Amino acid sequence: MMTQDMWRAIENCDGSYDGKFFYGVRTTGIFCRPSCKSRTPLPEHVRIFASTEAAIAERFRPCKRCKPGGLKLPDEEWVDAIAAMIDNRYAEQLTLNKLAELAHASPYHMQRTFTRWKGQSPAAYLQQVRIEQAKRLLSESELPVSEIGERVGYVNAAHFATVFQRETGSQPTAYRTAMRNEIKHEGEKRT
Repeated sequence: MMTQDMWRAIENCDGSYDGKFFYGVRTTGIFCRPSCKSRTPLPEHVRIFASTEAAIAERFRPCKRCKPGGLKLPDEEWVDAIAAMIDNRYAEQLTLNKLAELAHASPYHMQRTFTRWKGQSPAAYLQQVRIEQAKRLLSESELPVSEIGERVGYVNAAHFATVFQRETGSQPTAYRTAMRNEIKHEGEKRT
């Protein structure tokens, strides 16, 4: 249970509370020392822990910035956590700076580490996730192409169509038609 003193310590990055408690942020799955200089989370997203072990037992990962309890998340696990964040939040306007803030690291360090482990930049990974989700929606739904673009994180329909064609070699509408024809053809083969 978070007290007012704990919340003030988190808001003020008060190092005098380090070791007395740790706080996790539900939206990122990361836990920190009270003195962590990362962006202050919303109070409703904060979970208090008495120890690093308790935070880890609840599947929270140590912050790369403040290294609570001297722990440091291995790079591969950290990158996997960033990828999972992208997988879950791809529809948001995720910039490199926003991702770095959520991952508690500098943009440069996150970009370099992510690229080393995934073989592509966070931006390229985000685009790949968005295109895969768009393909799924084009195949499985009747939503207009512009709405699909918005749902996967592209606020401009023309930009979505351009990116989709560049990545798949097909316009979204043509992709939808081809997928429906393929499904229809598969259904006819079975009967």
